[in-house]
Amino acid sequence: MVKTFDDLPKWLKIVLALPFLDIVWVVYRLFRSVEKNDIVGIVLAVLLLVFGIPFLWLVDIITIVLQDKVLWID
Repeated sequence: MVKTFDDLPKWLKIVLALPFLDIVWVVYRLFRSVEKNDIVGIVLAVLLLVFGIPFLWLVDIITIVLQDKVLWID
């Protein structure tokens, strides 16, 4: 799943980063951390999934435009 999202076109990544659709990127972060067996990343991703951060979608859009990826701790 991680590779699939990494290979998406930039325009689709930006659409998925819009408010209320940004949950897709939170789940992506969770799977990315699970794939790497990163316990801290898994816990942080679950916390983001439960509580979320209201401005996270904006951070995701900016990092996708500038770096073509979402910001994460790995």
